[in-house]
Amino acid sequence: MSATVPNFDSPVQSTPLCKVAVVAAAEALRDRAGEVARELHLPLIESPTRTQCEFDLLLMVRPDGLAVAPTDSASGGALRVDFVRGPTAYRRVAAGGRRQPLALAVGLKRGRPAVFDATAGLGRDSFLLACLGCRVTAVERSPVLEALLCDALERGRAAGNKQLSAALDRIRLVCGDSREVLRLLVSADAPDVVYIDPMFTPREKSALAKKEMRICRMLVGDDSDAAELLDAARAVARRRVVVKRQRKAPPLASGVSVSHRGRVVRYDVYLQTSSQGDVAATK
Repeated sequence: MSATVPNFDSPVQSTPLCKVAVVAAAEALRDRAGEVARELHLPLIESPTRTQCEFDLLLMVRPDGLAVAPTDSASGGALRVDFVRGPTAYRRVAAGGRRQPLALAVGLKRGRPAVFDATAGLGRDSFLLACLGCRVTAVERSPVLEALLCDALERGRAAGNKQLSAALDRIRLVCGDSREVLRLLVSADAPDVVYIDPMFTPREKSALAKKEMRICRMLVGDDSDAAELLDAARAVARRRVVVKRQRKAPPLASGVSVSHRGRVVRYDVYLQTSSQGDVAATK
């Protein structure tokens, strides 16, 4: 059963934990940059070279879409979400299908569950699950990250790839605090699975992984409310809650029914009371 999400007139969003400004990469994109700035209630600046010291991040409107970058030169280049090409797109064809740990954790052996991704971030796990046939409600509380995701979804749907478009159409993006969104769901709208990926320090040594994590942490912090989010998820999910953890990290909470381990991370599954019989199917 596909979950639905109430429409918000004023979605509950988080304020960036750092100073963010919008800038157009070219004069022809100035009007579009102004629209983005108004939508996100962020300042629009003329020239980053003159004013960048006042801000921590720049949300850049470029010909190839939106990108965000730290203003200090030591932090590397811009971060952009792309479902058409690059590492995220590669997962669509090389991720291992339904036998991979994430697919097993959400219960894909028993059908195509409706998944509520409570921490959408850069959208990689939402995208992978959608490619595997799940309908995904992807919730992101940072308006800046949500803007990157929305832009990537629009570009992906316009790329002319029918298979990709079909997968992206299975993703519904919501900007808000997942704790509040979950509490507003009525029982008829409850998702089969709630997926939580709390912020943690990546084990990858690549500059890209470090840059991505640093920018995300600047925007949303350290997810200190992850345990509260887990409680909200367990009160709503029909079948299970899945929490992504570093492979050797302790569980976010007691009561893990089963875990599925990857090379670097593991997925702890909290089965709901009515779904305890599913545990055998997940192993």
